[in-house]
Amino acid sequence: MTADLGRLLAEVDAVLLDFDGPVCSIFAGYPAPQVAAELVDVLRRRGIDVPPNLASEPDPLEVLRRTGASGDQGVTRVVEDALCAAERRAVETAQPTPYGREVIVAARQAGMSVAVVSNNAADAVTAYLAAHRLAEYVSPVVGRAYAEPARMKPNPDPILQAVHVLGEPPSRCVLVGDSLSDIEGGRAAGVPVVAYANRPSKTEAFRIAGADVVITSMGTIASALVDRDVR
Repeated sequence: MTADLGRLLAEVDAVLLDFDGPVCSIFAGYPAPQVAAELVDVLRRRGIDVPPNLASEPDPLEVLRRTGASGDQGVTRVVEDALCAAERRAVETAQPTPYGREVIVAARQAGMSVAVVSNNAADAVTAYLAAHRLAEYVSPVVGRAYAEPARMKPNPDPILQAVHVLGEPPSRCVLVGDSLSDIEGGRAAGVPVVAYANRPSKTEAFRIAGADVVITSMGTIASALVDRDVR
């Protein structure tokens, strides 16, 4: 696995990082199920009849996605605004991922560009990076398209946006993500994917989904980037 990762990193010039997972746990101090429940309350206050399976949805991004699928753009914008505000609050207590910072710094020291491509709001990502003295290392930050949840990953659009800004061919970039949507989006964009299995249950699913490399610690990437820099 380490050898495969080293070969992959030797062939790319840019690292695209998903935010929630590889960089930090955004909802560590403001739990995602609580945020999701608050978004459901927003829907109810708008007079929306919320079905039971949505009322019990623990993922706020899925609440937004399903709201957008309903086709009511006004309601989608209201939920989007509430989620953006919650994410800005959440990053204040977000928990940094072990070795996430080291990956960013090591990549830049190795002469690589670093971008963030996230289904979270760009403002929240930027606020986190500034608070943790990482903003100077990361550009661009591509976040969720406003009130257009269908454009979130696994849609390849945000990945391709980052690739375009960086001016690199997709094959010369690598996406590091911790979800099946990252793998699917990366494959659709033609970008190799390193899947970060931050829970043991994810490892086999990521392999089956076609990740180029599966890791269980961001430290594995940090070490491989240091080796790349030395070479």
